[in-house]
Amino acid sequence: MSLDRLSPVRRTLLVVATATLALAPSACGSDSGAGPDDGLLVVAGFYPLAHVATEVGGEHVTVVNLTNPGTEPHDLELSPRSVGSVADADLALHLSGFQPAVDDAIAHSGTPALDAADHVDLITYGSTDHDHDHDDTDHDHAPEEGSTDPHFWLDPTRLVVLAHQVAADLAALDPDNAADYRANAERLAAELEDLDEDLAAGLAECEDRTLVTSHDAFRYFAARYDLEAVSIAGLSPSHEPSPGALADLSDFLAEAEVGTVYFETLVDPAIATTLADEVGAETAVLDPVEGVTDASAGDDYSEIMRANLETVRTGQRCA
Repeated sequence: MSLDRLSPVRRTLLVVATATLALAPSACGSDSGAGPDDGLLVVAGFYPLAHVATEVGGEHVTVVNLTNPGTEPHDLELSPRSVGSVADADLALHLSGFQPAVDDAIAHSGTPALDAADHVDLITYGSTDHDHDHDDTDHDHAPEEGSTDPHFWLDPTRLVVLAHQVAADLAALDPDNAADYRANAERLAAELEDLDEDLAAGLAECEDRTLVTSHDAFRYFAARYDLEAVSIAGLSPSHEPSPGALADLSDFLAEAEVGTVYFETLVDPAIATTLADEVGAETAVLDPVEGVTDASAGDDYSEIMRANLETVRTGQRCA
């Protein structure tokens, strides 16, 4: 059909469409359709891993956090779109055993993966790293011997180790920007080391060194800063103790004269509040930094950890 026989509007649309097709790049040049300047796609199982990837990768990476803000990462189920993101990624960051759905998606996709468990020293229950006997022997939610505590990011020094490994893996995938990745990792490491020093100084002298939390997420934090971690629930917030275990815990907290019981933004505070009322303790919010939401006391990992420091200093009556 001649252009002359088309209406002016249809003629214009046809010309624009033809020009667009002429300017479009060929799809056969790349399976993903991504150009050489698009950088690397990195997927991360949950927020602390995504934070490290973002800080180390900088402008050269796009980071997708598979755990949406406000979602409990322990029980994550992946949508088909998220599974597709894993398959499309240049690198996947995960912590094996923590999020089985992420582990499965990585295994089936064949995507290159960095498993934090291969590089970070993790606490294993029943090992010499785990020396708080009260929580193991007196509560029925105690993890089985040999199980691993995933919450390593609450010790900033362990995130330093991960940062350097992320830099090494990104550099292997993208050698042209290796120097940037190493420099970014050094900068993040310095920030985390400053945070660690501030936490150590701020928690050096506290009247109460028993840290009571709603779920068993703060052992790395407690071990690093010489506190005793005692929890109401187990490693997952859904692992609630029996009435008998709660009674034993109430007796222990009363005897120890614990002043504060901490709960979390993503966990129902009812049990923690009831327990605190029984022993005459205060309650406060302590963030396990598993995600960032509008309710978080900061915009990123370091800000939230510094807010945690001030909360614990008050709750533990620190000098």
